[in-house]
Amino acid sequence: MGKGGESAMASADDKAMQKISWEEVKKHSSPSDAWIVHSNKVYDVSDWHEHPGGGVIFTHAGDDMTDIFAAFHAPGSMAVMKKFYIGDLVKESTKKSQKQIEFERGYRDLRNKLIQMGMFKSSRLFYAYKCSFNMGMWATSLAMVAFSDSVFMHIGSALLMGLFWQQCGWLAHDFLHHQVFTKRTYGDLAGIYWGDLMQGYSMQWWKNKHNGHHAVPNLHNSSPEAQDGDPDIDTMPLLAWSLKQAQSLRNADGKDSAFVRFMIRWQAFTYFPILLLARLSWLNESFKTAFGLGASSENAKLEMERRGLQYPMLERTGIVLHYVWVFALSSGFGRFSPLYSVAYFLVATCSCGLFLALVFGLGHNGMATYDADARPDFWKLQVTTTRNITGGHGIPQFFVDWLCGGLQYQVDHHLFPMMPRHNLAKTHKLVKSFCKEYGVNYHEADLVDGTVEVLQHLQRVSDDFLCDMIKEFPAM
Repeated sequence: MGKGGESAMASADDKAMQKISWEEVKKHSSPSDAWIVHSNKVYDVSDWHEHPGGGVIFTHAGDDMTDIFAAFHAPGSMAVMKKFYIGDLVKESTKKSQKQIEFERGYRDLRNKLIQMGMFKSSRLFYAYKCSFNMGMWATSLAMVAFSDSVFMHIGSALLMGLFWQQCGWLAHDFLHHQVFTKRTYGDLAGIYWGDLMQGYSMQWWKNKHNGHHAVPNLHNSSPEAQDGDPDIDTMPLLAWSLKQAQSLRNADGKDSAFVRFMIRWQAFTYFPILLLARLSWLNESFKTAFGLGASSENAKLEMERRGLQYPMLERTGIVLHYVWVFALSSGFGRFSPLYSVAYFLVATCSCGLFLALVFGLGHNGMATYDADARPDFWKLQVTTTRNITGGHGIPQFFVDWLCGGLQYQVDHHLFPMMPRHNLAKTHKLVKSFCKEYGVNYHEADLVDGTVEVLQHLQRVSDDFLCDMIKEFPAM
């Protein structure tokens, strides 16, 4: 329990009288010493590893969590925070301008308007259709192997399975963001079905990683002790999204290893080959998480050590059964040779990695990055680090809508992650209008232009990295 909860002996009047400056709040930014602010009230959640949402709460240690809390929680959830309350924030110490205060009030009013419009209510019919369609893809892929000996039919089956896994990713995403059910246990169980059983991904591994990403998109950790960085851009030494990140693994003598220099120099060319292997990495991290063999980040490690798996037997059973049916399919139900089986598995797995990463890569890669201790407000952070995907270059919008599973409205989804995907198109118009009114840059690109932007950004980081290295070590 957080130290605020432990100090509950202090009377409510004493706590209300305690005035805390923003400078003081900023000093408490690690999991073991974590103060957070909500609606100008300060809470001490140090070592609160029992937080129902896991370690994501520490991404805002030493910061204001008002809006990210609203994005992730149902109304009334703040009641559990009362025991952690330690005092009131001195409003003047934040040094916010009147313009900024009005801007924050504006986007909170917009959220309330969307609630009144019913934009957070899901259509069970829509999700029944999506689940049925996905299972149809799965059955078709299996039938193409079971009832055909054609190599081309098997390649088509593997590619369809890769696409099925990608679409399962969007379904698991919706259920685990609690867009479908108001009872969170139902969303978790659906997430285990579409995640662990059908994809081989640990539900808890995904929630830790993805919730952290949502809370702090495209942020670099403010310090080694803090956990306020985005795990989705923790891609060194393979890829760097800023010059600071490219230089983050330098040796004690200030030099980069030969491997780092090679990868950063050529990252615009290795980007797609790396995406092909992405699913293999996620399978590995999921298996380690589910069976207690390791963790993908310090935040996840701490969460597993202090909290453990939320559904240990269901997760492990789901992943084991996933590999059982995938082995049966990849072996042609006993007909394929070992080499042919491996080839089938790799085509399905690598195509899925590409299909998945193409969408979420366009969502954030190549957009603004920030140091966590210099992050903008919630709305500007989510909007400036995110890119929407539109139709274009001969690719129709309806295909983009299907392929991206709602994440074509990545900006709008990041602002309102619990909003069902079928309501994002209507919300998009209001969000875009609000951004225009307040002068916030709202970026959209089609699949082709967006991919070009990502590659150009990677090349700029490479060029900056090489130029800086030459300046520091001209003899190289």
